[in-house]
Amino acid sequence: MRTDDFDYELPSGLIAQHAAQPRDACRLMVVDRTSGQIDHRAFGDVLDYLHHGDVLVVNETRVLPARLKGAKDDTGGAVEVLLLRRQYGDTWEGLVKPGRRLKPGARITFGDGELTGLVVDIIEESGARLIQFHTASGTFLDAVHRLGEVPLPPYITEPLGDPSEYQTVYAAEEHSVAAPTAGLHFTPELLEAVEMAGVHVATVELDVGLDTFRPVSVEDPADHVIHTEHYRVPGHAARAINDARARDNRIICVGTTSVRAVESAYNEETGLVEPSEGTTDLFILPGFSFGVADAMITNFHIPRSTLLMMVSAFAGRELVMHAYDVARAERYRFLSFGDAMLIL
Repeated sequence: MRTDDFDYELPSGLIAQHAAQPRDACRLMVVDRTSGQIDHRAFGDVLDYLHHGDVLVVNETRVLPARLKGAKDDTGGAVEVLLLRRQYGDTWEGLVKPGRRLKPGARITFGDGELTGLVVDIIEESGARLIQFHTASGTFLDAVHRLGEVPLPPYITEPLGDPSEYQTVYAAEEHSVAAPTAGLHFTPELLEAVEMAGVHVATVELDVGLDTFRPVSVEDPADHVIHTEHYRVPGHAARAINDARARDNRIICVGTTSVRAVESAYNEETGLVEPSEGTTDLFILPGFSFGVADAMITNFHIPRSTLLMMVSAFAGRELVMHAYDVARAERYRFLSFGDAMLIL
């Protein structure tokens, strides 16, 4: 297996710049893993494939307005900080521009001094900085909401008319620097219809990091080091999943992040999903044995990405790459705001 096995040509004109309106009006490619059949539907038709007693697992993480623009105290030079994850107190790991000028001891001011940051360390593996923040008043997150911007993927080049366009309708706690984009297709009305059909919606959390945007650069995917991400599978979700599996109902995961969360919480010895919270570096490649997910709703991912590799592990590389060929021929919309795929 080589990284090149997951490469394909993605024309820029197929990269969606905005979500469909309404959200569930986007297209849905339905891929049957057993027969290889591919059908073309609208996302609202997903109800036709959900059965009474199934569990739909969604990632309820919310995107933090994590892009902060400030100035270096000693020179006044422009600085940009992308918050990655909280380490302790108000000290965060973040990516900075320009990185070479921001060494330990550098001070950054944001806004009119309502937020300041002190670079306290450099994380050698990633080049990220540990930054200790101080606010003139209120909490750190209050200041982030006043000053920060939602960090869009680099392939989204058009501004959003409404920042909520890049949030799922069920988003809760703010921990992510990217949205769990497979969930962007759901509307409140569609979720209500799902529950009215007797499908239980179970919420988990996995904080989406920057790996979602980064192609794998090494020749052998097994040599790629995936970043750890915080996840949480609460007791109510674990019970709903285990009860459904005991009834031979299906677990349909919305997005690769939901898959990583439930598979990280799966105990192979007991065959159960356990309530759990922690960090996961689970990297799902072809050959992985899925313990929980029976079906997956996902978007069309960037070439050479860990996400495309996970989908290939679930449905088989040849079938997935064929489906991507069909999607390009049929002018499906790709990436975060693009169309969706249901893999059965």
